[in-house]
Formats: sequence, structure tokens, C-alpha cells
Amino acid sequence: MTSRLHAHIGTLRPLEILLAVYDCGSITAASQQLHLTQPTVSMQLKKLADTVGMPLYHTMGRKLIFTDAGRALVATAREVLDSFERLDMTLADLRGSKAGTLRIAVVTTSKYFIPHLLGPFCKRYPTVDIQFKVGNRQQIIERVEQGLDDFYVFSHPPEDIDIEKIEFLPNPLVAIASARHPLGKQKKIPLREFLQAGLLMREEGSGTRFAIEDHLRHKGVEPRGKLTIESNEAIKHAVMAGLGVGILSAHTLAFGGKQGLMVLDVNQLPIETHWYFVWLRSRRLSPVARTFLDYVTHEGREGLLAALRKHGFSE
Repeated sequence: MTSRLHAHIGTLRPLEILLAVYDCGSITAASQQLHLTQPTVSMQLKKLADTVGMPLYHTMGRKLIFTDAGRALVATAREVLDSFERLDMTLADLRGSKAGTLRIAVVTTSKYFIPHLLGPFCKRYPTVDIQFKVGNRQQIIERVEQGLDDFYVFSHPPEDIDIEKIEFLPNPLVAIASARHPLGKQKKIPLREFLQAGLLMREEGSGTRFAIEDHLRHKGVEPRGKLTIESNEAIKHAVMAGLGVGILSAHTLAFGGKQGLMVLDVNQLPIETHWYFVWLRSRRLSPVARTFLDYVTHEGREGLLAALRKHGFSE
């Protein structure tokens, strides 16, 4: 039985336009992405609002604030379009090929090793398209809440969202200093002495910072004069320049380079954490997503562990 809304909306195109406006945050950006004029996009949104019988958004300055009705329609539009995309992948699977789009959103630090998973997978399945998003922990949690992606990568998955997760890879957080730092000549450095050298920290919302602060709190110690820096690369360069010391994921060194840096032998470090692949329990995995998950848990994981061992970091 066809619903009243379905009959009035007619085609999927208005839903595609709605999602583009929601994701882009403005009619101007969405019209550029869709190669449509702004009046065309505005007209389609007005027709949708008339069909629903309620406004979909309000304008505050240059910002669009979606109403409850607008957000409900966005969620339904995403479900409908995802269903058609899964059907495309299922039909490709039945034809004996893998085709479709794989969407992955990862916290910043994991961007160092995820490409080393995607490269071999894409060579094996060249007809699979990849959408790869990177953000800090809070930004990726927001994507989970909206159900925007097939998989998410965290070192500390959210606990208040209904998710599935698999522990994927060790993520030791190691102490680093400039290759010329005097602490490099010492063994078994007391944690308090290390912290006195001035700890450079990631920004609030970072999973690495979350883990460090939790670890130090349990050890009953406090760093002296924290300096907050908003990227792993910037921390590495600040450490090289002698601005202080850092605690970073071993992956930033194994896959991102450690020239000019050294790993220090500090008591009560490294901090032992893990990487997790996460997906919404309510989101049905597409054939491409299931194939990727199988690849990740077997060949992909073993390949990354071998790379870590090569750079001196063991499980």
C-alpha cells in the first residue's frame, strides 16, 4: 500500500536534495554539490515542506536549523536511499562481483593506519568506492548518532549508543621526546620526572587525551604546565623543537614517521589501549560492508600487526 507521503513526494530526487542540504549545512553548498541552481533546491525543499505540512528548517543568520519534522524526514530519507544502495550491492553480489560504497569515519589518530587497510582492499575490489571521514572523538560520535557511515574506528567507543564492536588492534600510547632530549639517556624514568618536562596534549574531545588523563588520574599524578595542540603532527614537531614531551599512539610513529624523535623508557608507560571497529546495531551491513569486516578481522589485522612489529612495537 502506497503511503500518502510517498504518493506526493513521487521520486527519490527530493530526498537526495534534502540530504545534501542537511549534510552540507546550506542551500548554496548543496546546490553546488548537486550542480543545481539555488532556486531549484529551495523549490524542492518547499514542496517537501508542503507535503509534510510543517516547516523542515528555520534560518538563523546563514545557518539552517532543522526542525523535529525536518530531522525525522532526513532520517527516513537516509533509510530509503540506504535501502536502494544495499539493493545495488546485493544485486552486484548475485552477479558475482563486489560493487558499491563503503563509508568509514575514524578518529584522528587512526588515520595513520586505516589507509594501509583500505589500499589492499581496494586493489582486490576495484569497483568499491570509499568515503573516508576523519575527525576527533566527539565529531565521530556525532556521526554514529546520525548513522552516517558503515563503520567507525575508536580507541574509546561511546558507551551510551547501541553499537556492535570488535577489538581490532593494540594501541599503545608511548612517551616521546626530541632525539636530543637529556631524558633519552635514562632508563626506567619515573613518571613524575617525565611529566616535569612539560607534557604536550591533544585538544579536549580527543580519544588520546581522554586515555592519558584517565591513566594519570589513576596513577595520582598531574602534568606540569600542559600545552594543548590540536593535531598529532603538530605535537611531534613541537616535541622535536624542544617545547616539551608527549604521549602519542605508537601508530603515529610506525605509520607517520619518527625522524627527530625517540621513544622514552618511562615507568608506568606505555598506556595500553586498543582500537575498535564499531557499527550501529540497528544498521544492517551491506554486502560490501560485510566483506570489508571479514577482511579487516583476518588479513588486514595481521598485516598491520606485522608493520607494527617491523617498527619495534609488539602486541
